[in-house]
Amino acid sequence: MSFLDSLENNLKALESLEERDPEKRKRDLEARQAERDEALRVAPHVEALKSGPYTQQLLSAARATGHRLRTFVDIAWIGTTLRLDARSRRLELRPSAEGIVAVYLLDGQELRTELLELAGSPEELIVRWLES
Repeated sequence: MSFLDSLENNLKALESLEERDPEKRKRDLEARQAERDEALRVAPHVEALKSGPYTQQLLSAARATGHRLRTFVDIAWIGTTLRLDARSRRLELRPSAEGIVAVYLLDGQELRTELLELAGSPEELIVRWLES
């Protein structure tokens, strides 16, 4: 028997041991269920951020304020997170089960976080981010 055949047999044996372990299967199932439950709790906030009018107003305000300050505001979606970059400042809007969290970063260091109120003014958020 060659080395590769032996290695293949050993890997198959290990895989079959993992498949027979009911505790591991139960833990995996519970972890998947927890991830699914979390995704369902976050889903309405993701949808509100991606397609709501607040986001469109926020992006317009970011462009206008950036233009006024002669600063380019780079906008990117990273998964479900909306990221705005201007020079060394970054604003990330992250959906969570509690709502949308605004995270303020400067040079990669987190300064503060706040729960975003979608009924509020996006212009105020941009001003707090860029002019603080």
